[in-house]
Amino acid sequence: MKAYEDCPEATSMHHVPLHVVPADDKENARVIVSRIVLDALEDFKMAYPKTKAKPRRELKSIRKRL
Repeated sequence: MKAYEDCPEATSMHHVPLHVVPADDKENARVIVSRIVLDALEDFKMAYPKTKAKPRRELKSIRKRL
């Protein structure tokens, strides 16, 4: 039991965190993993790229044809 407790502390790093998720309750395990993934994605601070006027007009024209 001591080794099990020491393992996450010894192997987890700031840039590579280790998460221990209980496997005996699948529903809650999935919720926990989903939250971990969402938090990681939010840290990326992703955004759509900015477009210049000419490509934006071209995209609007294409959208109208669709």
